[in-house]
Amino acid sequence: MAPRRNVPTHIREVLSYRELIGGLVRKELKVRYKQSTIGVAWSMIQPMFLLLIYSLVFSVLGGGLPRLGVWIMSGLLVWTLVGTTVTTAVVSITGNGPLVGKVRFPRAVLPTASTGAALVHFMLQLSAFCVVLLAVQQDVDWAYVWLIPFAITALLLFLLAVGLVVSAVNVYARDTQHLLDMLTLGWFWLTPIVYDYGRMSRYLGNHGLPTWLPMLNPVTSVVMVMQRSLYGVTEIDGKALLPGESVWWYLRNIGIVAGISVVLLYLALRLFDRAEVNMAESL
Repeated sequence: MAPRRNVPTHIREVLSYRELIGGLVRKELKVRYKQSTIGVAWSMIQPMFLLLIYSLVFSVLGGGLPRLGVWIMSGLLVWTLVGTTVTTAVVSITGNGPLVGKVRFPRAVLPTASTGAALVHFMLQLSAFCVVLLAVQQDVDWAYVWLIPFAITALLLFLLAVGLVVSAVNVYARDTQHLLDMLTLGWFWLTPIVYDYGRMSRYLGNHGLPTWLPMLNPVTSVVMVMQRSLYGVTEIDGKALLPGESVWWYLRNIGIVAGISVVLLYLALRLFDRAEVNMAESL
């Protein structure tokens, strides 16, 4: 079956429902913290708790990096955005069955709203983390900090494409959300968060494999920008943690992620448009 509308038309339709998207974002935030005493403040407490736990655990295990908590949280904040977006987007349509069946609107609004809610959580967590960085007087690298908004924007484009696909597939194959839980776990360990990119590159090189393989993971480039900016160190005891490249090298990688994400988003919208035809009946 041919798509009912082209991609630019689909995008315009979704944007015309931005008030609905905003309402769904607020609804998701309210539902998540319903009957909670401190509400969205939990979003800011969580990264602080994780920072404390990771710092304690790896200090006992001998992580080997100074201020290891700052290093891990720089990447973990990005991964929280990824994990939250994917796990909420996959059920965004099936979880709103009555709305889909009774109200006429572009169904792509639902995974888009899930991505928006995840972004709100990310911004709250990043704000809390910045307070910690100030408190511990972390030497961030200001020459790279300006890359962060571009990196997050590129990641959001990628996540929106993923969210559109998995939400549509989950309508017709409900096992998708369970399979995605396992795939997301593996995806996390393939991303240099609890270990450094340099360690992975050295391992691959020692086994005769291309050292650029980790860059096939689009989240890797975003995580590396956060680590390069907020941790501010690329080498410890003569061993590289991150590539000691210029800011333009990191920007180039983010540009590649953004370009690929735009293509994936285009394809995701076409797939979603085909799948949207029978969604109400399948639910």
